[in-house]
Amino acid sequence: MGRIGLRDGRLTRRDLLWLSASLTAGAALSACGGDVGDRGTSSTELQYMYWGSAFEKRGIESMLTKFSQSHKGIGVNPIHVPGDYETKVNTLVASNDLPDVAYMGAATAYRLAEQGKLLNLHDHINKYPLLKERSPGSYFYWGKDKNLGTHASNQIILLWYNKAILSEAGIEKPPAEASKAWSLEQLVDIADQLTLDDEGRHPSESGFRRERVRQFGLSVPITHWYPLVLSNGGDIVDKTGMKYTLNSPEAVKVLQDIQDLIYKHRVAPSPAQLGGGDTGSNAPTTTVQLQTKRVAMAVDGHWTLLDMAQSDVDYGIGVLPSYQEPITQQNRTPRIIAANTENLDEAFELYVFAMNPEYVDLYSKGLWMPVDEKYFTDPASIAKWVNDDVHPPEFKTAAIDYLRNNSVPGFAERLKNVTAINEVLVPALQEIETGKRPAKVILDELEGKMQPRLQGWYPTTES
Repeated sequence: MGRIGLRDGRLTRRDLLWLSASLTAGAALSACGGDVGDRGTSSTELQYMYWGSAFEKRGIESMLTKFSQSHKGIGVNPIHVPGDYETKVNTLVASNDLPDVAYMGAATAYRLAEQGKLLNLHDHINKYPLLKERSPGSYFYWGKDKNLGTHASNQIILLWYNKAILSEAGIEKPPAEASKAWSLEQLVDIADQLTLDDEGRHPSESGFRRERVRQFGLSVPITHWYPLVLSNGGDIVDKTGMKYTLNSPEAVKVLQDIQDLIYKHRVAPSPAQLGGGDTGSNAPTTTVQLQTKRVAMAVDGHWTLLDMAQSDVDYGIGVLPSYQEPITQQNRTPRIIAANTENLDEAFELYVFAMNPEYVDLYSKGLWMPVDEKYFTDPASIAKWVNDDVHPPEFKTAAIDYLRNNSVPGFAERLKNVTAINEVLVPALQEIETGKRPAKVILDELEGKMQPRLQGWYPTTES
């Protein structure tokens, strides 16, 4: 799936690119995708709507072909929406024509579930082992015994690096185990050694020219602030979800540290220095940054593995720096079934099939990690999606163990009214990234805008 914020559940820069693309909202469904399966012999026809790149599109259509081949009599119409997905959803809701199965941003899914537009999966879970055996935190509840769906993939935030750059500089690789995570001070020291101006000077050396940096040691987009704030004992709101806490000392320290990496320590690029404008929304991908040696290390999501594996970068992954405890963030988006589907059993068959790594190559190619427990605990099941040509040797500890033992869902996947919250939160975070004012000043001002918008948390599975 760098990035700015979280798409409903994770407003990322990638999402802003997707969601800023122009798409005619009222386009007919038939214009969005082709049929999978033989319509002439299909007694049941389903619709499957999704977003994603051209690569993801190929992976989904391959999966749908396998589904129709193994489920005779069921045809599937794939609806690929590469941009302005929410507008498309709203248009279909207005015409009471939601697809049988679809990707959905978390905030949109909660809204539609509350309106009765999405199927409540709670009473159906026991019937399908692939739904019952999901890893903890996989379910999206909007009330007691009200489950709108599960996510289809796990994504976490990692520290990526170019092995050749570190080797040439004689620098140790970032830790691949949560218990050995670097402190911020260690990270700054390493990043200083990897940052070079056009004459080879480091930021800590006299004469270093910040305007002439040819290689930065580190890239940390403000996007990925949340797990670092949690690591330091802070959060965006309190446990009730009704009190703003992003201006707590614990949170302010982390967001000021991110700003200081750019403007005080000078080891990380500003959005403008990455070539992405004031917000960095058009910056090169992490893969390109590492490939061109513009940066030596970068904080970004697991989804980066898809592009990285197809590049010529000798890459590695490590865990994020840690404050009080090592934490990374899970990024999740739900998959839903329309409440008015006329083919409930067939829709459930497609729903679980589309999340099975044995039928979807987007797991083995690096875009996704599975959600079922056995794919993280059973060696034979792990071997069905972990690919030695894609997943680096340290993947077990740096990704699988890190996900299972040290990950927390993103706030926007559980916080109510998050669309309105992001309207004021994202600009504030972007301002911190510009370095024009201290983080505390901006976060104190944000309280008056955020507090009236808070409506609490959605429940967890256990609620």
